[in-house]
Amino acid sequence: MLKEILAITGKPGLYKLVSRGNNMLIVESLVDGKRMPTYARDRIVALSDVSMFTNADDVRLSEVLTNCGKKEGLKPTQIDGKKATNEELQAWFDQVLPDWDRDRVYPSDIRKLIAWYNILVKAGITDFKDEEPEAEA
Repeated sequence: MLKEILAITGKPGLYKLVSRGNNMLIVESLVDGKRMPTYARDRIVALSDVSMFTNADDVRLSEVLTNCGKKEGLKPTQIDGKKATNEELQAWFDQVLPDWDRDRVYPSDIRKLIAWYNILVKAGITDFKDEEPEAEA
């Protein structure tokens, strides 16, 4: 599911891929449902390609969002990412991903994670697992 959910640099919120055109994508906002074209010059990232830094290996965003869902009961977060202090954000993220790298994950990254999680939950998207086919033995 996260392969079709996109973040576009310079535009707030998250977008769902609707269609592909010649040198452009048609996306729909998960916040207000408005459709718009995006072009090759826009920096677009699929959420399936995002990961968070830990002290060991990087963890895919799908796993982090799943942990958020377990902690929050698949409801919007109790913490307000915009008003919370850096210490409150870090304490909340300790419960979501205990082994996160405190030198490379900034409070702004945690705020963005909270915002994205809340947008996805409000849009009814609660299955955060990647849809990768498992390799046969």
